[in-house]
Amino acid sequence: MEASSSSLKKIKFGKLKVVRRRLLQRYEHQPFISCLAGFYSCRWKRYQRRRTEPGKCCCKTRECVFFPLLVGAFCFSLVFLYMWGEAKNDYNNFDWYNYGNLGFWFLWSLVLLIVAAILFMYITLLLWELKLVALTPGKSGDLIHVAMVLAMCLLAEGQQLYLHWSHKIGTFLVLGFSITAIFILSVLWGDQWKTVRLSFQITAPYLHIGAITIMVLLSWPMALHAIRADKKVVQVIIVGPYLAILLFLFLIPLGMYSPCIREVGTLGPKPALIGHRGAPMLAPENTEMSFQKTVEHGADGLETDVTISYDGVPFLMHDSTLSRTTNIKEVFPNDTAQNAALFSWDTLKELNAGAWFLKDKPFSCMGSLSRADQNQAMNQSVYKLSSFLRLAESQNKLVIFDLYRPPEKHPYRNSWINRTLEVILNESGIRPELVLWLENDMRSFVQSVAPGFQQTMGSKAPVEDLLMDNIVKLNLAYTEMSSEDIRKYAEANITTNLYVINEPWLFSLAWCSGAHSVTTNAVHTLKNLNQPLFLMDLSKSPNTWAVPALTKEEKVTRATESCKGHHSKEYPDPGTLPLAGGERGASPAVPMMVTQYWRVAPTTSSGQAQHVLASSLLAGPISGPVEAPHCMLLGEDETNSQ
Repeated sequence: MEASSSSLKKIKFGKLKVVRRRLLQRYEHQPFISCLAGFYSCRWKRYQRRRTEPGKCCCKTRECVFFPLLVGAFCFSLVFLYMWGEAKNDYNNFDWYNYGNLGFWFLWSLVLLIVAAILFMYITLLLWELKLVALTPGKSGDLIHVAMVLAMCLLAEGQQLYLHWSHKIGTFLVLGFSITAIFILSVLWGDQWKTVRLSFQITAPYLHIGAITIMVLLSWPMALHAIRADKKVVQVIIVGPYLAILLFLFLIPLGMYSPCIREVGTLGPKPALIGHRGAPMLAPENTEMSFQKTVEHGADGLETDVTISYDGVPFLMHDSTLSRTTNIKEVFPNDTAQNAALFSWDTLKELNAGAWFLKDKPFSCMGSLSRADQNQAMNQSVYKLSSFLRLAESQNKLVIFDLYRPPEKHPYRNSWINRTLEVILNESGIRPELVLWLENDMRSFVQSVAPGFQQTMGSKAPVEDLLMDNIVKLNLAYTEMSSEDIRKYAEANITTNLYVINEPWLFSLAWCSGAHSVTTNAVHTLKNLNQPLFLMDLSKSPNTWAVPALTKEEKVTRATESCKGHHSKEYPDPGTLPLAGGERGASPAVPMMVTQYWRVAPTTSSGQAQHVLASSLLAGPISGPVEAPHCMLLGEDETNSQ
């Protein structure tokens, strides 16, 4: 009897086990979690996955050791992607460098950008999956709703982390590629870090707000994970880095400065535009069509490169050889590597200088050409300097050019400047004041022969030295951009031109910094920009981004310091300065581009400065005692009335 009772209990207990097993097998379907775990760990079946109990470590020791590598790969890929993304302004230089080494033209810059974006998205997906799974542990059967930036509600359960070996290899590849790419670009193209630094003056407020937003989104899962930790050490390890990063983000604005954060009404005039080799995004560079397109889009000046042929005819050519921008491979296949200056003009004028433009697009952002433009581009030839100057004279445009000295054994190697001056003064008919003379060799001789040229220097120098050499303009790379230097030179009547600026954000920064003109490949784009892309009112900006924040008295003092020593000096009102075409004022239409000077009058008032130079108000933080103002800067209306 007892045996039968015992066997009955065993049968009932066995049935209960079967029922329990069947109940456990009936769980809700979680396709999203299955996809997450499958992609991250290659564990597509639910029974393959392991859960983590609240307060317990979410992964094994070896997975914890690999986590810093995953974070490092994310950081380096982010740095590389941002660096290369901001380098878009100079992609053409990168592709040209590769052309010189590889011998054929290809948009390597665009390929590198795509690869960087794909690698970053891949490593971000892994890291974000890790956050979804690791930072949201829950009890059995509980579903945790995680709000994402893209307004997607994701369901996640606490799972034991295991990164599949294929993803570990991918992480090492991303880390190695990013570090190698950053190292190579830093060695070969170190100036690009200056571009990154400049970009922060535009993007830093947005990046800062975005980083704060991400930290806020992570605060809840971070706090939940810390609270459920069963050891104080684990809680400190979780919360400590989070608070350190948050504190760092809050302190970032104290070390950032942007000239585009300024008082209303202090922004200077829009910089004049000089077409770099014409309009190379719309037509073949250094051709008649290219410069005509530049004129059509309202540029104020034209920039080019001048080489002297073997028989003494100056012509326009940037490269040392003719292989990239002409059809010399078809006409003279044995002379493709020969220096362009060693050809006679009779040979040069037979070449086609436009067909390459339709085959090898020099810029990734180029639009398609109309049928008429395609036909015109196909018929372009090498352009003579004299023809270029006559076009500039007829359209009243400034000209600036790099003059290349001929190679050894060239008939004009020692008389290259004399020959160029002869063409400018005797064969072109251009007015001397339209010529920005950049070549530094024999500058004194050039000034004696052509005193009307606007002497231009290609590098920074002390103001005293520039004035001694009669320099009226600086032609600087945009990486040397400094609102303080621009203001310093402007006070000495020396204007600043920055090259080569193609991106709207970089042009906006040059505008806010007080640059008088820029050389650009994108005249058609920048001409339509009526105000900087980023411009924040200093009085309305948050305190964290109002550094250095100037009081009213400090603003007057800043304006005063910028005009000390000029109490009796008068500068032309920008409203009366003529631009190209003579649309301002009644004086002869010479495009001066000196448009940021204001008349200075003495005053004893401490609060009457109504207008200040765009580059002098926010050039940097004020230090030292504040002095009483000695002068004021009059606005346009007051100047005209006096």
